Amino acid sequence: MNTPYPHALESSTRFQFGKNWQRFLSVMNEDRIAEAGRSLKTMLGIETLAGKSFLDIGSGSGLFSLAAMRLGATRVHSFDYDPQSVACVLELKHRYFHQRAEWTIEQGSVLDTDYLRSLGTFDIVYSWGVLHHTGAMWQALENVLLPLAKGGTLFIAIYNYQYGLSAYWTRIKRLYNRSALTRLAILCFHWPYLFGLRFVVRALKGAWHYERGMSLWHDMIDWLGGYPFEVAKPEAVFDFYHLRGLTLLRQKTCGGRHGCNEYVIRKPA
Repeated sequence: MNTPYPHALESSTRFQFGKNWQRFLSVMNEDRIAEAGRSLKTMLGIETLAGKSFLDIGSGSGLFSLAAMRLGATRVHSFDYDPQSVACVLELKHRYFHQRAEWTIEQGSVLDTDYLRSLGTFDIVYSWGVLHHTGAMWQALENVLLPLAKGGTLFIAIYNYQYGLSAYWTRIKRLYNRSALTRLAILCFHWPYLFGLRFVVRALKGAWHYERGMSLWHDMIDWLGGYPFEVAKPEAVFDFYHLRGLTLLRQKTCGGRHGCNEYVIRKPA
């Protein structure tokens, strides 16, 4: 793979995202798939993807590629740098859309501009919670425009900048990936807040299982271990794309807490 940022991809402290997604597949069900579809429809402001092509950059478990297929996308292409994540998406395709040629899956890097250009263009480019894990976030934010069609929609989510807390989480993520002992210590220390308290809050809201179709436990592991790790203020992301002539259609922030801010951005026709 031709990438100008090999250091960003070969870090010895890089979190093994694919292993976490493989465990997540064991709890995949119709409710989660439906909720993933609802989250796409809400943020994109659509009821169907009929007539639209969909590119899933950093496809992870494949849940949102699957949701795009369920919403009627004419073409879905999923790629991820992590081979175990690619295996997860292949498994979902085998379960739900076996031998459907309009869903293609392969290993690839968002930092590889030659690869991105080879894909052609897509009406919707989707990359939720991915670009900040590349080790070269701003280059990745630039690169996702390459396969975006004129008049197309970019839907991304980027970790929120939290001043000193962002530095704290960076240290925690590095330690998490250092050894099994540090992982256990970090899990025990953060579990009461990242899982226990959030579980109670969601249970009281009647939505503890299925925010975006995801899983509290697997999200917690992803958060604690997810390294490389970069962050950005919402206005920095807005300015980045505004200077490139794109228009912000919708934004959903995490209220200044840790987590992701979501952006739906339109490329001019």
